[in-house]
Amino acid sequence: MSKPALIRGFEVVIGIETHAQLSTHSKIFSGSATHFGAAPNTQASPVDLALPGTLPVMNRGAVERAIRFGLAVGAKVAPLSIFARKNYFYPDLPKGYQISQYETPVVQGGTVEFFVGNEKHSVNLTRAHLEEDAGKSLHEDYQGQSGIDLNRAGTPLLEIVTEPDMRSSREAVEYAKALHQIVTWIGICDGNMQEGSFRCDANVSVRRPGAPFGTRREIKNLNSFKFMQQAIDFEVQWQIDLLEDGGTVQQATVLFDPDTGETRAMRSKEDAHDYRYFPDPDLPPLVIATAWIEDVRAQMPELPRSMAARFQADYGLPAYDAAAMTQSKAFATYFEEAARISGQPKLVANWLMGELARRLNMQAIELDASPVRAAALAAMVARVADGTISNNGAKQVFDALWTGEGSDVDAVIEAKGLKQMSDSGELERIIDEVLAANAKSVEEYRAGKDKAFNALVGQAMKATRGKGNPTQVNELLKKKLG
Repeated sequence: MSKPALIRGFEVVIGIETHAQLSTHSKIFSGSATHFGAAPNTQASPVDLALPGTLPVMNRGAVERAIRFGLAVGAKVAPLSIFARKNYFYPDLPKGYQISQYETPVVQGGTVEFFVGNEKHSVNLTRAHLEEDAGKSLHEDYQGQSGIDLNRAGTPLLEIVTEPDMRSSREAVEYAKALHQIVTWIGICDGNMQEGSFRCDANVSVRRPGAPFGTRREIKNLNSFKFMQQAIDFEVQWQIDLLEDGGTVQQATVLFDPDTGETRAMRSKEDAHDYRYFPDPDLPPLVIATAWIEDVRAQMPELPRSMAARFQADYGLPAYDAAAMTQSKAFATYFEEAARISGQPKLVANWLMGELARRLNMQAIELDASPVRAAALAAMVARVADGTISNNGAKQVFDALWTGEGSDVDAVIEAKGLKQMSDSGELERIIDEVLAANAKSVEEYRAGKDKAFNALVGQAMKATRGKGNPTQVNELLKKKLG
């Protein structure tokens, strides 16, 4: 890993806490539903409301998803973990405390690997623990008052906490994307950031190189990768400005305003002792037998990291390409199908990372909705590989497939007249004419001026109206020029 870049002589230090809503059908300690968008307070049971006499009961599916995550990141799954009460008072927290895990979390350690550009990075995880979500305060359309919706109260969360290993906003974003990939890949979270299923808090501080960690400020509830980068960049500049002006950073919780692009303080940041954690007397320790862990392991899908290694070994892809091909299950499936049909894995990967990704981003659609299916891309790539069409011709074919102008690759090539001229006799005749008409360039080339050769290639391709096979044109020219 390269040395972190400094900003005005300061090093940035970032840790991320992520709340991933687990994909169970019911809440973590009750049988209430977890569907998004239900009418306010229609999915809140007596347990969620903390009515007297109610007791929480652990959701086995939530524990299984935590085990799955621990296995995916190479962490230790604790054979025994403890639930604790995190005490604080807020209108949307009916109990007056949140059931979480503190001293002994269910998942301990682990790593997440990802690329920043072509450089591989790794972030260490401190822990991942199970907890319940709070409700939601509603401040709009209530005629100056606030409403409380307790539908989310008790929704199962896995809070995933990193070490302060990241040194730039871009690194933090790439980590968050890699984590998002993992939780959706293994099916423990739907990853919907707009609905709050995957939301991140960024702990940001700055320091002079070699100095102790600075005082951190926590940016809460970042629900898009774009906003995460903007928020961290603004916060870093704000802290540096403050320190250079002789000020002191105070620990605080801040919010990011996408409209202004600025962070603003919400409240002073509490420390762990402020929450007065103590073991929840209503919940026994969570015991996870080795046999249960092994049963979950046996049902795990091939993970992105191991699949990327297989793509390198089986298809000869560079590490960066292999990681890009495993950014999602949909991408990996598409790549493998197209690579198998075409026999050209590297060319397929280039198109997936290039033109196909560009079109998907431009129209803001997922790969599943791509008009160009894997078999069609494979057929097109095969025609590039066997010299039937040029790269420029392939772009025209791809455009026709994308817009629905055509669906059969060979029919599009024929209709648009994109087939390259591969008749060696015809090419040889054209090249003879080009050499005869460009005696000066021939003379310059033979005098050692390499640029003259490029000029002759250009003239030959022009004479073939762009249909000459470039490889054949180059070979014939070199042969005739000696």
